[in-house]
Amino acid sequence: MQINKKIIGTAIVAVIIGLGLGYLIFGNQNTRKPLTENHQHGMEKEASPIPNAEEIWTCSMHPQIRQPESGDCAICGMDLILLEENTSDDPLVLQMTKSAVKLANIQTTTVGKSTIETGSTMRLSGKVQADERRASSQVAHVAGRIEKLYVTFTSEQVNKGQKLAEIYSPDLISAQRELLEALKLQDLNPDLVEATRKKLRYLKISNSTIQNIEDKGSIQETFTLYADASGIVSDRKVSVGDYIAKGEPLFHLMNLSQVWVLFDAYEEALGHIKKGDKIEFTTPSISNKTFTTSITFIDPIIDPMTRVVSLRTEVRNSSRLLKPEMLVYGILKNKGLQNKTLTVPKSAVLWTGKRSVVYVKVPDTEIPSYQFREVQLGEGTGNGYPIMSGLEAGEQVVTNGSFTIDAAAQLNNQASMMNRNVTIKKEKVGIPNFQKETPDVFKKQLNEVTNAYIQLKDALVATDGRKAIPTAEIVVARIDMVDMKLLKGDAHIYWMEQLDALQAHSQKITKIEDIEEQRKQFGFLSTALINSIEAFGTIGNAFYVQHCPMAFGNEGADWLAVEEAIQNPYFGDKMMKCGLVKKTFSNE
Repeated sequence: MQINKKIIGTAIVAVIIGLGLGYLIFGNQNTRKPLTENHQHGMEKEASPIPNAEEIWTCSMHPQIRQPESGDCAICGMDLILLEENTSDDPLVLQMTKSAVKLANIQTTTVGKSTIETGSTMRLSGKVQADERRASSQVAHVAGRIEKLYVTFTSEQVNKGQKLAEIYSPDLISAQRELLEALKLQDLNPDLVEATRKKLRYLKISNSTIQNIEDKGSIQETFTLYADASGIVSDRKVSVGDYIAKGEPLFHLMNLSQVWVLFDAYEEALGHIKKGDKIEFTTPSISNKTFTTSITFIDPIIDPMTRVVSLRTEVRNSSRLLKPEMLVYGILKNKGLQNKTLTVPKSAVLWTGKRSVVYVKVPDTEIPSYQFREVQLGEGTGNGYPIMSGLEAGEQVVTNGSFTIDAAAQLNNQASMMNRNVTIKKEKVGIPNFQKETPDVFKKQLNEVTNAYIQLKDALVATDGRKAIPTAEIVVARIDMVDMKLLKGDAHIYWMEQLDALQAHSQKITKIEDIEEQRKQFGFLSTALINSIEAFGTIGNAFYVQHCPMAFGNEGADWLAVEEAIQNPYFGDKMMKCGLVKKTFSNE
């Protein structure tokens, strides 16, 4: 393990520095002609390290650790690596020397079209669900008090005709009394007796129980309630001693003798799917058994987030082998399916919550360069994932060494799994305007987020890292309260993009105490929030977009304020008045 750490450390040491120099020295060693004295002197200056140059050593897992000499990370104990600058102007591209690529054992694979579907088949995944048409509620047919329960917990099996409870009902006692009085007048009015019997039958009292009352000539105080249907108890609504009204549900039941199996299909495959198509499926919970079913319903609505459609099938389940929420994997057989799709090896994918990331080798570059790329994946099959978007056929993706590249990119403040928002900050991307179609309720919620953000800004103005943590927690809470369902279509998608950045950077501030690291995350948070207000608008107080050109090594950074006077959150007392007002978001 120690050897592996040193190899990775050495690989990232070589990242970026001397990118062209190594090629000039070693790449042309066998072909270049002797140089003049002046030229040789110039080359020595380029190739030789500068004596006494200041070096900064950091940790790939904890970039806040920085010191002038090598050693171990004070947090995790890993070997420190040399922090170097990337020569690429593109925040999405990381350059590496050939020796660093070799030491990190970086390997690539060319993306090509492969047949995920075998011949005329398509692979699907899904879940078992209860058949909604077989759900039922067991209700009380008379009002009264529960004296005893025979079914006492959820998930208990109930069969039709089974005893459920004992109930004391004044209505039943009155009905019995009417029957006994009518029996006394049976010779004079036999229809009255039959009418009282029908009343008891209407209250779900059996003929045998009615006959027993007539034979004994006495009133029965409690009665047994019986199940009207079979199923699994999904919800128990009563307890012993409860008073219930007529028609009030006692239990909700699910009948699992037949279940639905719902499969997900991507919208581009819908042209090849129709009702009646056969699907063979298996589940990891039941080994060595294959089920066969047919599509009975295709959902007419596409999920706007996943871009998939639900395919419903029905399966007999008399043995109760299939249970709700079981994962299933199916193969759809259809003669019309001959599609090929781009696939990428699973080892190439870095997972970042809702997003997936790969690194793509930049072609035709003298210096090995790797581009950060977000991709949309389909359902995994075998050793790969189908690519829905983000890659083209013929591109080379990194299949070994992706974490090494990503760690180096993070240390250089480039786009990475943990630092995606750098693309928002460095790229000038047009911000759409959804203000007219955005509901006022959403704007008010966004205003609450911004007001909480202002408290965080004030903590950074005061250079108070401890206070920044609880105020950032308030920002996180306000973000979670925003109802994204209020937005539709492109507005919804754009909010989801900003939401990822808002959540990631506000949450990170709650977990770090170093004020400079907090300010760095605050910069990313500010960019996403400014984008959101410009796109959707806000209702409430006016907000000023202010800019400090000297923040983060003269790179510059923006922030929001409720007053026009500059109070710089990136420097605090060091340069409190450094900045200018770029624009104003006025009240609506």
